[in-house]
Amino acid sequence: MRRMKALAVSGAALVAVAAAGPARAGGAPEADLVYHGSAVMYGKRVEVRLTPRNEGPARVPGASVRLRWSVPLADRQTLPARCVRADQRTVVCGTGPLDADGLGEQIALGVTLRSKASETTLELDTVWSGGTVDRDRTNDRTRVLILDTGDDYSF
Repeated sequence: MRRMKALAVSGAALVAVAAAGPARAGGAPEADLVYHGSAVMYGKRVEVRLTPRNEGPARVPGASVRLRWSVPLADRQTLPARCVRADQRTVVCGTGPLDADGLGEQIALGVTLRSKASETTLELDTVWSGGTVDRDRTNDRTRVLILDTGDDYSF
């Protein structure tokens, strides 16, 4: 009887660990976040579309991606519901949940620059990963030069 209880408890613990996903030595599940998309600039307007991807191995309950421009944004912005203005050059957007080896919902936002510029640099990076650990931070940090040409710049 004692042996059965021990096996049941061990089995329950194994199920709990498996449900949380693979973990590193410190106990936090690991995930690898990546962002791909495009940006276009025309006049004082910059349109960005990006799709978050979790290359696993664990599921991410939600993450936040920071988008920072090299030039100040206009004071008034109309942003999607899951995005918020952080400072004069920065917007932070929630990704929603990301399954392991899965794509998240596309984030589409447009911002207006404070003044017309011939170019701006957009930097993207993860600022929160829902309690998961990302050992490879090189692929969730991106810098894109966007020229005022009306052309799409992919990242």
